Amino acid sequence: MNAKQLMAEVEGHCRSRGLRLTPTRRRVLELLLAADGPVKAYDLLDQLKAERPGAAPPTIYRALDFLLENHFIHRLETLNAFVSCIHPEHQHQGHFLICEKCQSVTEVHDRALAQALSAVAAEHDFVATRQVLEIYGRCMACPPN
Repeated sequence: MNAKQLMAEVEGHCRSRGLRLTPTRRRVLELLLAADGPVKAYDLLDQLKAERPGAAPPTIYRALDFLLENHFIHRLETLNAFVSCIHPEHQHQGHFLICEKCQSVTEVHDRALAQALSAVAAEHDFVATRQVLEIYGRCMACPPN
């Protein structure tokens, strides 16, 4: 799905749920959709400030919180960065393959994997409320070493 299609999905989701996709929230999502990889909050803020000089950290964090709460983006915990979600039409857990060389991120949507992780948690009398699985390695586009 391309950026235009993803934005249309998000807009439709917002309309159907009565959510307010403000111009700032929309722009932050557009910046994430246009990014080549994960983006840190302050890098997003710098990009936003170029267009809206009054933008401040709370501006970006409120937009990111909205986008996260509604599953339009994901937070990569180990990188402390954000990526757009490739499946905004339904809620799911975040599983990612992250290349250590080029920093490319591939979102993996695997229901069986999510269920297996939940089952492991349940075996240990633990109820998982959120899963973020980040697997590091090398993508096939990057040469070894």
